[in-house]
Amino acid sequence: MHIKHLLVAASCFIAFSAAAQTTDIVSPAPIAEAIHKQNIGRIIFLNDTIPVAQIKEADIVKELVLNPKNNLSMCAFMGNSLTNYQHQMAPELNVAQLNEGNFQFSFLIDGKLIYQENLHKGAGYNYLKNSRTALRIKLISTKHEDMWSRYLFGRLMMRGGEDALTTGPHTLQIELRPYIVTPTLKVGDVVAAGDLKIIIKPAEVKDVQIQAIKPNSGWTVSKESYNKKLIEGMNEKIAQNKFKNISGLVVIKNGKLLIEEYFNGEGRDTLHDPRSVGKTFASAVMGIAINEGYIKSEQQTLSDFYNLKAYANYSPKKDSITLKSLLTMSSVFDANDSDDNSPGNENNMYPLNNWVKFALDLKVDSSKQAYQSWNYFTAGVVVLGDILNQKVPGGLDKYADAKLFKPLGITNYKWQYTPQNVPNTAGGIRLRALDFAKFGQLYKNNGVWNGKQIIPKEWVQKSHSKQIALPVEAVGPGNYGYLFWNKTYTINGKDYETWYCTGNGGNKIFVFKDQPLVIVVTATAYNEGYAHSQVDKMMQEYILPAVGE
Repeated sequence: MHIKHLLVAASCFIAFSAAAQTTDIVSPAPIAEAIHKQNIGRIIFLNDTIPVAQIKEADIVKELVLNPKNNLSMCAFMGNSLTNYQHQMAPELNVAQLNEGNFQFSFLIDGKLIYQENLHKGAGYNYLKNSRTALRIKLISTKHEDMWSRYLFGRLMMRGGEDALTTGPHTLQIELRPYIVTPTLKVGDVVAAGDLKIIIKPAEVKDVQIQAIKPNSGWTVSKESYNKKLIEGMNEKIAQNKFKNISGLVVIKNGKLLIEEYFNGEGRDTLHDPRSVGKTFASAVMGIAINEGYIKSEQQTLSDFYNLKAYANYSPKKDSITLKSLLTMSSVFDANDSDDNSPGNENNMYPLNNWVKFALDLKVDSSKQAYQSWNYFTAGVVVLGDILNQKVPGGLDKYADAKLFKPLGITNYKWQYTPQNVPNTAGGIRLRALDFAKFGQLYKNNGVWNGKQIIPKEWVQKSHSKQIALPVEAVGPGNYGYLFWNKTYTINGKDYETWYCTGNGGNKIFVFKDQPLVIVVTATAYNEGYAHSQVDKMMQEYILPAVGE
């Protein structure tokens, strides 16, 4: 027997000895299947979450080539339920107190601990903690289900796993322990463990090489040098699926096209869906419309555009909600997209046939003061789009085309529309990556394109002013402008401050303050927990060190 399995068996024997001395506090599920009885204390790996009664020896995966086409599940065969293991650690606690804890997962690669996490108490229903003796979960899935186990494995990969899994063979080991939190955090012994051979195949040379910029990009091609080895290193990780679902990278330096690369089936003419990156286009058009007098200023209130008493939950506070508070995500509406239970969460809006009514029907939150608290509020940006559509000549789509897209030479794009057939300023306007870069460079130029002032300079400056601090505990350090985010990357002691647009999936347009850089990343990692953090890692470790000054 493998030495690791001997150690696991020994730990399980100790656990069983302890179990014999402590009466169970709950009734665990019976251990009836032969494969369970034969593998108590062991974690096995499978291609899918097969019911225990159906698992055969042939289903057990001994090695896995890590690529986007392969799934991975695990099954931990335990000798008791989680709650009973916890009870052995603290016999004085009741079931409710024990249920405040959960499993601790430890991930080792080649014998080195890479990531360890005490699962949140909500990962798994309490009745399962009390009863189940076999933990079957998915770690990797091509179906991208919304489940804690996939996000757990994703955190492993983002927090050291990808760096440890270099090209070649490796051993992934998982250890499972119970933990309790009352009266203080305490972690028990290993109740199941197992290992799997992981193979990382080398990327093909063609996938690593920097892609040549083809003619007719619409940009002057830069002749400046940059660290090509770093960009090739990033390309290798994209090819090996360590950076997942990345579809494009465009780097503009000193107004010229330095890098243009596409991945995973996308190309120069792909109209990419950047989700909430599109919100910032509403801000740009708002600045143009104010400059041309169709809207007086961002200080105008909703009462200037709507009879708010005709909507549900009227309050005098609604009359004073300004366009600026919607531009800065700091209105007093009872809305927070980051809170699933918030009445104004965007997911409550999409099934309805009138999104503006949804927003204006919301209550105000008496605990909020305008410009004091930041809460992401997609429906508020829909309202901004509706106001623009009312006030600009020809409607929002024709006005944006004439005043923003045509001056930038952007002809190939596609709006999404709301149920009222208004361009959807919640996000999703589709452009080519090169054209997203034009939008970023327009802001870098203080609103000027080819010598013409497209967006007022004053509006650009307001948009790139720190209007409100972001809540660190929710989204990390930074600030917010007029539908622009702000953050600073620090690399080798040097700060790279940037204003940026961001959208679901890891889509970004970065406009750097003190660097001659505009960087576009397009991606399709929609609703994946790693989407934004992997782009930060790409910027921090590869792109900025390669092209920055």
